This record gives sequence, C-alpha cells and structure tokens, in this order.
Amino acid sequence: MTLPIVSFWCISPFNPSFRNLDAGAECSEVLISERSKASVGSASLEESVAPGLQSLPKMEKVGELKIGKKLNEGKTKEVYKLLDCPGQVLIQSKDQITAGNAARKDQMVGKAVLSTKTTVSIFKLLQDAGIKTAFEKQHGEISFVAANCQMIPIEWVCRRIATGSFLKRNPGVKEGYKFCPPKMEMFFKDDANNDPQWSEEQVIEAQFNCGGLLIEQCEVDIMNRTTLAVFEILEKAWATQDCTLVDMKVEFGVCACTKEVLLADVIDNDSWRLWPLGDRNLQKDKQVYRDLKEVTPEAMQMVKKNFEWVAERVQDLLVAKTSGRVVVIMGSCSDLDHSQKIKQACANYGIPCDLRISSAHKGTDETLKIKAAYEGDGVRTVFVAVAGRSNGLGPVLSGNSTCPVINCPPISADWGAEDVWSSLRMPSGLGCSTVLFPEAAALFAAQIFGQSDHLVWAKLRANMLSTWISLKQADKQLRNL
Repeated sequence: MTLPIVSFWCISPFNPSFRNLDAGAECSEVLISERSKASVGSASLEESVAPGLQSLPKMEKVGELKIGKKLNEGKTKEVYKLLDCPGQVLIQSKDQITAGNAARKDQMVGKAVLSTKTTVSIFKLLQDAGIKTAFEKQHGEISFVAANCQMIPIEWVCRRIATGSFLKRNPGVKEGYKFCPPKMEMFFKDDANNDPQWSEEQVIEAQFNCGGLLIEQCEVDIMNRTTLAVFEILEKAWATQDCTLVDMKVEFGVCACTKEVLLADVIDNDSWRLWPLGDRNLQKDKQVYRDLKEVTPEAMQMVKKNFEWVAERVQDLLVAKTSGRVVVIMGSCSDLDHSQKIKQACANYGIPCDLRISSAHKGTDETLKIKAAYEGDGVRTVFVAVAGRSNGLGPVLSGNSTCPVINCPPISADWGAEDVWSSLRMPSGLGCSTVLFPEAAALFAAQIFGQSDHLVWAKLRANMLSTWISLKQADKQLRNL
C-alpha cells in the first residue's frame, strides 16, 4: 500500500495538528513589506491581505515578498506560499510554546524572534559546512524563506545520552548512559497516537510517496546518515560553548523542484536538549517548560531567559575559536601549478593558505628564516613542502620546527618513481608525512586543524556524508537500469 503525501511543508495528512488549506482554492495576492513591529498597523493594508494573513506580524523592512495563501499551520509556525518565488515558501514562527503534543500550550512573547534567530543560525552553520537543507535566507525577525518541500512524516531523533522518554521505553537503562555511536530512533508523526516509535522496516513498508519520490531503503539510509552527521556537527559546535548536546530531532522533506531529500522544517530550542557543563540541572532547552509543575509569569520568564541564552550563544557557533593556516613552500616557481591546487583545496575547508618559494638546498638560511617568521606570530601553522627531484625541503622544515610538515612532491613522468623516495626515506627523528596529490595534502591539513576548529571539522564531516550519499545514489541508479 502506498501512502500519498499530498500536502506541503510541515503538514502531514496523518497529523491533525496542522491545518491544510484547500489546495485548489484561489489565493489573493498581496505585497507585504517586512517590518519589525508586532502587528499590522495600516487598515488599508489589512483590507488587501488574503484571508488568514491579517494577523501576519510586521517585520524588519529588508525587502518585499509577494505572499499568497497560508499553506498550513502548525503549533509553532505558519507556512505561506510565495507568489513571486516559484518553489519557495515563507516559514513564520509563532510566539506559542507547547508540550505533550499541545496538551500544554502558552504564549511566550518574543519566542518567534528567538526561534527564528536560532533556526537561521543553525541552518547557516550546516549549509556552510556542506549539508543540504531547505533553508534559503532570513526574511525579517520572525520568518525565513525556504525551498517548498513535501514533508516526510517521520521525526528522526539522535541521542548521545539516555534521558527523557528513552528511559521510560527502556527500563533498566540509567539516565546518563552514553551512546557510542549515537543512538538513532524514528517516530511517526501522529499527534493522536503520541508520535509512536517506528522501526526502519515500518518506514520502508509504509511506501511514502512524497512529491513523486518513493521513500525506499536508499532514502531511509540517507536520512539516517544525514541525521547522524547533523547531530555530530552540532555536538562539536556546542562543545565550544562548554555545552553538551544531549539529543535532538530533525525532519526531512522532498524538494518540490528537484525531488531531492533535504533537511527541512526548523532546528530551534524546541528541537534538542542542551546541558551546559553536562549538568542536567542547568538545562537551557524546552524541557524546562515541560517540567514546570505550574505555569506562572515568573516561570515563563525563566523559560524565556533560557531561549534568549540559546539564541545568543548560537551566534558564537558560527565563529571559530581558533585559527590556522597552511604555508606551502615550493622549491622553485616550476612547482607553482601544483602548489596552487593545494591552495584551492584548502579554500574548500575555509583554511587560509600562503604560497612561498625557497630552496632548502640552495638557500637553507632563507628557508629557515621564512619558517621562523611563521612560527613567531602565534598562528597555528601546517607547512607543506613541494619539491621535485631530491626533496630536501620537507626534512629541513621537519627537523627544525615543531609544526606539522607534509611532503607533497610534484611527481614527474620520467623520474617520479625514483624521486619520491627522497620524501619517504627520512632520517631518524623526523616525522613529516608524504602524500602525492594536492587535494590529499589539503585534506590532511584540514584533519589536523579540525581537531580544534569545529568549523573545519564540520566541513570534513559534511564532505564524508556527501561522498557516502553520492555512492549510495549511484548504486541505486545502477540497480534501476
């Protein structure tokens, strides 16, 4: 049995918490400027707004969008069609906070701004790393533009530490148990039945058809791997703030234009558990609201302060705490093409790269002077030695520096097999490694920097995911021939 998914973005036909408007209904066109206030102030503007849009808050005036009908509405957001942006929608946050599938719900003034700020920062971090998402751009304080996706009604949960509902479903497991690798779980989005947990086999057998794409083993595997990569990237990022990412949930959709599975919906303070210093008593996420015995103005103010803390800290995730660089030293200008390939590959990881020319054989003192200049400015440095024929450059750098040194000789067609031994056979006490391809030299340097730079690490992790997905999709295409 194939289950058709007929609605877009955060709506599932199985989830009554979302209200889907008639797909065939005519939508009124309205040009709405983004403003920063909380309500629409002009009566003439209100009269021109399509039904259901008159409550659209004013947003910061950074542009104009031609907004059509409301496509759907969830507990914490609304989705609008963009008439002048085919294939895109406007996602607008609400000030409502809920728990227990809306069994508890309250208004928290300012939550929409904080949630949007958090979501936009997280999606920027992931996109910069190389994770494919539906996010396009922010549009005002409480909304952003995204690719129109037909949502897959599965919530993916990734856990590093056992807590919450996992303990109830798995009696005997103590809170704090650490999952290595992280534990993956799936939940079918069905508010009426409290989002039951599903197995991978149930997801495949459901045969969800989203936007013309049948969700099969390949798609399930891609979502599984992507969820894990996203969790690990954000876990690494939050660790720079001395904060433990305990668990998180994400959702995926099929892009209406490309038929590609994308990370979609939102990732905000409703999406995870965050424990500063690894201490549950210091938690900053929505769990604080869930745990309230009584909702009072004072309690809600405390919840809001937690959301503000996260929205501010999440900005710091976009900035590396440390910086580094690669310095490529080539033996002569004839090695420039080879060296420039290393520099281009470094740029893919966001790593600055300097190119220098110095011969360790013909100008040893100058080589050591260049080395000393880079060692003396306090910036973490990886040296890459590019020298053909007899490589004395790498050993000289390695023997006189505590910085990592990578040999990347430009192998020639005639004597390459013999020349490479000068990079491989090192005197005792030298630790420079040797790679043959420029891209490999940049990758090795990125792996060194990635141990202390979460942004470089994120690009490495996303690159691993992209390679895995490419192979998975290629295999599927081959089998379908």
